[in-house]
Amino acid sequence: MQRSRKITRGFSLVELLIGMTVGLLVLGAATQLFKTALNGTWTTTQRAELQQDFRAASDYLMKDISLAGAGLGDIGIPLPSNSGTLPVYGCDQSNTCRINGGAVAFPQASPGNPLLYGLIPGFQLGPKINGQQSDIITVAYSDNNFLLNCYSVNVTDSTHVTFTAPANPPPATCVLPPNLTAPQPVNDPVVGLTPGDLVWLQVTKTTTVNGTTTTVSGMAVGEVTNVAGGPNSFTVTFAGGDPLKINQPTANGSLGKVVGYSAPNGTNRILVITYYLDTLNGTPRLMRQVSGHTPVPVAENVAQLQFSYDLFANNTVYANQTDGGASLGLSPKQITKVNILHLTMRSQMKGLSGYQGLDLQTSMGARNLTFTNSYPQ
Repeated sequence: MQRSRKITRGFSLVELLIGMTVGLLVLGAATQLFKTALNGTWTTTQRAELQQDFRAASDYLMKDISLAGAGLGDIGIPLPSNSGTLPVYGCDQSNTCRINGGAVAFPQASPGNPLLYGLIPGFQLGPKINGQQSDIITVAYSDNNFLLNCYSVNVTDSTHVTFTAPANPPPATCVLPPNLTAPQPVNDPVVGLTPGDLVWLQVTKTTTVNGTTTTVSGMAVGEVTNVAGGPNSFTVTFAGGDPLKINQPTANGSLGKVVGYSAPNGTNRILVITYYLDTLNGTPRLMRQVSGHTPVPVAENVAQLQFSYDLFANNTVYANQTDGGASLGLSPKQITKVNILHLTMRSQMKGLSGYQGLDLQTSMGARNLTFTNSYPQ
């Protein structure tokens, strides 16, 4: 019997090398494909986060600018004057001044006579970012969420004002939203007055001399330093030495000049809101400061903030004035439009091709500063 012999052969060395090479090529291609997909996912996620932060910052900024001057009129509210000390903004209750390491004086209608306008430009008052000077912007408007105007007020002395709650039901001048049956307490922990708030009092005083009755009006702005009392009567203190230098008892336009004045309503909290860039922590941040309160960050990695303004005066439009028309002798009350030249943000982390960035450029009409009622009642 003849046996068959079957010889079994494996792969040769050349075949093994070729197979390993092909396998390495496939594995390398798969690894590169995975890396590309991973980088794409990271870039997309970073872009989405940047867009979300950018949208939040721009919404905050544009909302406040759109409210500039609401409830204040367009002529400016007089602040304490001719005292040798100008009221400022940009400082908080810790006596820390935040605008590029300092404070900024309110604009003056004439030397020594500062005014609080609904919109105050701040050309090149911010810090330098990448060698380029940044701007700040300040807006002011009446706070309609806190019904302080429902209270009757009495200026008892140069540093104290008494707020008395209205009767129940309140008078017609006190318009309450559907969810409230009475105005919030002056010391309400959520919306009430706290140190650092600014209050605008519009008051009157009636005197009778020899049978002749005379009523004179006055106004004053004060910075709250303390709130006491309740539940129906509150004493608010406006002590001198406040961080914003608003409380100057002997100056013209101060509470000291309207002692004994009162009003059934007509008192409002004013929100003075400043946007600026802060570089104290290394990374530039867009900050929002309200009156004399501690500023809060709106967004990080904001690389630039710049504005220009359109003004209308003498039947002429002055467009794109970066200094708000100051070099032309124009006033903030003549501003009709705010142009955001640059609100520039970059991503928090550097990608393969550098930082991602977004830049907002838009314009908004200063509607509350230019409105004229053509149909007065």
